[in-house]
Amino acid sequence: MLFALVALDRPDAVGERLRLRPEHLKHLDGLGDRLLLAGPFLNERGEGVGSIVVIEAETLGDARAAFNRDPYVAAGLFDTVMIKPWKMTIDKTK
Repeated sequence: MLFALVALDRPDAVGERLRLRPEHLKHLDGLGDRLLLAGPFLNERGEGVGSIVVIEAETLGDARAAFNRDPYVAAGLFDTVMIKPWKMTIDKTK
């Protein structure tokens, strides 16, 4: 099953996001084939201010555990976090 994390950063956290980014990318790479897509939400200056990550997991609990290992989550970068089951209906990337 697919699960999406949709999160918005704390205000004024761009510097912390940039500092944590190498470890965040390492975490995402470690998800291997379970990672379907990931990327930042941007502000008007093109700076990352949130994230969307979609992974495959057996259960919501497994998805939460994977997301909670992300350095962004562990460092408390996010102000709001939503994790929901997600269904891909249209995929125009192929």
